[in-house]
Formats: sequence, C-alpha cells, structure tokens
Amino acid sequence: MTDPNLVGGGGADAAELSRVDDSATGPQKPRSLWSDAWRQLRRKPAVLASAVIILFVVLIAIAPGLFSSRDAGFSDLAHANEGPSADAWFGYDNQGQDVYARTIYGTRASVLVGLFSTLVTVLLGSVIGIIAGYYGRLVDSLLSRFGDIFAGLPFVLGAIVILTTFNAPGSNPGAVTIIVQVVCSIAVLSWPVGMRIMRSATLVAKQLDYVKAARGLGASTPRIIFRHLLPNTIAPVLVYATIALGAFIGAEATLAYLGIGVRAPVISWGVLIADSRDYFRNDPHMLLFPGAFVTLTVLAFVMLGDGIRDALDPKSR
Repeated sequence: MTDPNLVGGGGADAAELSRVDDSATGPQKPRSLWSDAWRQLRRKPAVLASAVIILFVVLIAIAPGLFSSRDAGFSDLAHANEGPSADAWFGYDNQGQDVYARTIYGTRASVLVGLFSTLVTVLLGSVIGIIAGYYGRLVDSLLSRFGDIFAGLPFVLGAIVILTTFNAPGSNPGAVTIIVQVVCSIAVLSWPVGMRIMRSATLVAKQLDYVKAARGLGASTPRIIFRHLLPNTIAPVLVYATIALGAFIGAEATLAYLGIGVRAPVISWGVLIADSRDYFRNDPHMLLFPGAFVTLTVLAFVMLGDGIRDALDPKSR
C-alpha cells in the first residue's frame, strides 16, 4: 500500500526541494568589476593595514586638536633642542617648539598638497587623454607631442623654474597662495602620466562592440565618452591616482627641503624636515619623526595602490 503521507505531503516536499535546487543551481547574477575588486581587497591584510594608516592620517589632518594638547605655535626656549620625553614625545626643536605638535599640525598642509595635486593631475590628464584616444590621428598626435614636452622636463628643475618665477625675492605670499603655487607646479609637471594612461585605456575601449554600436546608432560624442568610455577606462587611472597621492606628499617634502615649496607661515612635514637639516647631527629627533610620518604615509598609499591594481586586474590573480 502507498503511504498517504507520501502521496499528499511528499509532493509538496518534492516541489519545495525542487525550488531549493533550482535556486541553488540556477544562474547566478554576475558580480561587477568593482564588487569583485572589493571582495579581493578585503582579503589582503596589507591593504587593510594601509587603509587604516591613511584613515588615521586623514583624521589627524581634519582634527589635529584631538591629537595634541599644544598648538603649533607653542614655544619654550628653556627646552630648546631637548630630546623626546614624557612632556614632549618627539622632543623640542632649536626654537623650543614641540616637534610632536608641529608634526600633527603639519599633517593638514602635506595632505592637502598631495590631495589637490592628485585631483588636478588626474582631471587634466584624463580629459586630454580621453580626447586624444577617442579622436585619434591628428588630434592624438598633437596632444601626445604636447604632453611629451612636459614629460621631458625634469621634475625638480621644472619646479624650481616655476616656483621661483612666481616668487620674486622679497615677496611674502599668504598660506593659500603658497599651497596653490605648489599644487599647480606639481600638476603641470605630472599630468602627462595620467594622460598616457587614459589615452591607452581609451584606445582599447573604443574598439569594443558596444562603443561601435553606440556610434552606429548615432550617439553623440559626449554620450559615448561619459556613458561608455569613461566607466571602462577609469580603473587604471584610479590606481595611478592612489599611488600618485603618496608620491606627491613626498614631492611636497622634497620641494620644501629645497626651500622652494611650502614654507612659513605654512607648517608641513616638508617644512619641519627643512628646518631640521642643520641640526640633524646633534639633534636627529627633529628630522626623524616628521620624516617617519612622510615615509609611512607614502608607503601606505603605494601599498593601497598596488592592492587596487591587483584587485582590478584579473590576470594578476
């Protein structure tokens, strides 16, 4: 005899199992490039560590008062050139200023220079690169040769020429003017790299079928560029921007050390390193702690950029 439970309830159970099997074995929605990259990034301890360091540095730049009970202008000549202690973790400089407080407050200027230099460089390079790659031929040749002119300029020499030209001897520009000048000089000398990256990505993307179909259907040039090309060419530029941000923070310190970049009344890591160069032999703490902040921050951005590059490139997995 047939069990009635198998006749009635069994059919429902079988149907339920069928739905479960169908949901388990049915077609899954494919993950996007960005969601797949995020899954890869979360699995890398080096990327997570670098992200924590960067967030910490950004927090210091936004609210330095949370990390230092003294302001950047604090000075006590009785403690001039003293080494690290419980009273001053990083010691005092030759003017009796707290190196720790000045390092904390100098974070903002260094991060701002790196951030705005990256934004201007990436925007300028991306616009020129996507135009050159999309139109090709004469436009590509002219823009590429124009970029080669700036790419051929040595960075330090070019920065010296630009910054000394806009700062005649005896001039005393304000803090905002100084930062704008440094940002513009870095961007002017660095945009060809972003242009070449965007141009190469555009040359590949414009040969894809959906771009050709959009062009054949009569889509306008701005629609093709912003709707189809840009979303598929931004990944390599994002990787470059992450690494360049750290490099530009290091460039700010280099220019300040040479005396042509950020300077008083602005306080930055580069200014602190420049002020300590004559005292390093007897008072190394004046240079080591600001230098350590620069090194750690640059390293964090480079590690994050490498992680993003590997996550966005399926061939590297």
